Formats: sequence, C-alpha cells, structure tokens
Amino acid sequence: MERLLVVEDDPAIAGPLVRGLERAGFVVTHAPDGATALAAEPTDLVLLDLGLPDVDGTEVCRRLRARGDVPIIIVSARDDEVDRVVGLELGADDYVVKPFGLRELVARIRAVLRRRGPAGASAPHATAADEDDPALAVTTVGDLVVDRRTRRVTVDDAVVHLTPKEFDLLAALAEDPGAVRSRHDLLDDVWEGDWYGSTRTLDAHVAALRRKVGAARIETVRGVGFRLADAP
Repeated sequence: MERLLVVEDDPAIAGPLVRGLERAGFVVTHAPDGATALAAEPTDLVLLDLGLPDVDGTEVCRRLRARGDVPIIIVSARDDEVDRVVGLELGADDYVVKPFGLRELVARIRAVLRRRGPAGASAPHATAADEDDPALAVTTVGDLVVDRRTRRVTVDDAVVHLTPKEFDLLAALAEDPGAVRSRHDLLDDVWEGDWYGSTRTLDAHVAALRRKVGAARIETVRGVGFRLADAP
C-alpha cells in the first residue's frame, strides 16, 4: 500500500482526512507542523498544507524537493494564482484548494502516483522508438532545446530546471512548434485525463513555465489554447 504524509496543523481537518485516506487504502502518517514533516520517514507522496504554525508550507515544499523527487500535492485555502504559481515553481505536482471532496483528492493522489510511477516521471509524449533515437527525441526552437529522452531543457545553453509537470507541458507544446494546442487537449495529454473542475491548474503551470523559459515563448491563443512560438 502507498504511504502518505499528511502535513496539516488543523486537527479538525487532519483527523477526518487521515481516516478517510486510510479507508481509501493508504497508510497515512500525520505531521502537525513543518518540523515534524521534515523529520518524517520517507513516504510515497506528501499532502502539504501551506499555512503551518512554524514553517511556511512553501519552505517545506522547497526543502522536500531539494531532497528528492517525492510527489507533493499542496492542499491549501490559498486560492490566489500567485500562490499556485509559487507552489508549482517550487516543485509541487498538483495544487488542491480547500474545501475539497475526499473522492476528488484520492483521485488526484492516484493520478500523481500513476504519473510518477516506481521510477519517477516519464515523458508521456515520446514513444520508445523516439527515446532511442536522439534526433527524434530532441526539439530545437531558436535557443530553446527540449530533450525528451533525458528530460532536459536548455535556453541559450543554460539548463532550465522544470518540475515534472512543467516539462510534460513544454514537451507537449514542442511536439509541433507554432501549432495551437487546445486547453482541453493539453489537459488530456499532460494530465492523462486525470483532471478535475477548473482549468486554472493549466494556467498556473503555463505561468510558471513562462517565468522559466521566457514569457514570449508560450503564446496564448484567445479562446483556444497555447502554442510554442517559432521565434520568440
């Protein structure tokens, strides 16, 4: 069974949440603050509240991500786009806003665990044949280079550090530079059909990606979706 770490300081939320996740088949450890979370044994996924009493949740996220690639889902009452963007930039795999339904949360947990898999994230858009052929695995657009085989991105020869979801999104846009990808298609491809409700998660990832590779590289096509600019 998958092991979860629930980092939540409010006992009125933590208690029912832990019991619900245990009923769903997970082994759950509860951490009421950031220090306990950072000292906890490794788990398969972390559910992280941002409003912790000792250390801000974004700092906990940053430290956890610096240690390794454990999947992190931020669960927070903070619904501003800037909070979502910061969380995703720090390496969170998903962002769930309180209040939320347990069934939705369990679905998101399982979706993130499936995407990560036992050996970490893998690029959903590159076939085995593509990964074996470096020429097919690499897309170059100006000074931007996206290598699906190594999951490496460079801009002007400088490595750009992306979260797994940010890389998948960029790789999806880089499949056909200049072509418009609809919001629905991107959600289906990058989230593999496992997305719920608002498309703001996509917007937050696009915003984070623009900060890292350059805002002009990813163009918004109003009413349709996004495209990777041929010449930003």
